[in-house]
Amino acid sequence: MRVVIQRVSSASVTIDNKIVADIQKGLLVLVGIEDADSQEDIDWLVNKITNIRIFGDENDVMNLSVAAIDGEIIVVSQFTLHAATKKGNRPSYIKASKPEIAIPLYQNFVNQMEKELGKTVQTGVFGADMKVLLMNDGPVTIIIDSKNRD
Repeated sequence: MRVVIQRVSSASVTIDNKIVADIQKGLLVLVGIEDADSQEDIDWLVNKITNIRIFGDENDVMNLSVAAIDGEIIVVSQFTLHAATKKGNRPSYIKASKPEIAIPLYQNFVNQMEKELGKTVQTGVFGADMKVLLMNDGPVTIIIDSKNRD
């Protein structure tokens, strides 16, 4: 499972000209799922995301987590995070899971995130053509792959 975490001062997801998710200070989390992903990957990533200290404290030092600041989260499915670009100029998405595998893992990821945070996590719609608007704060953008836990 691969995620891109962006610290945002605001973010929203629009589908067919309708806003389906809208947050202020918090995280926009793009999630890519592959067939080898499991509950262990979800547990590890959710813990990492909710506790990663990338928000400023009273001295403006990145020392606080999204949970500590009572921030909000939007989770968006993003199969292109598993694009293979080694050969040619057209990315291959062979590593990205098909919907029958990815959707239950995605839903479980969101549910686990809500449990960990103790509040609702907003989402895009799996497989939809989404327009994601964000104001990256910092900018702070972090990529985490659960298969590479260095």
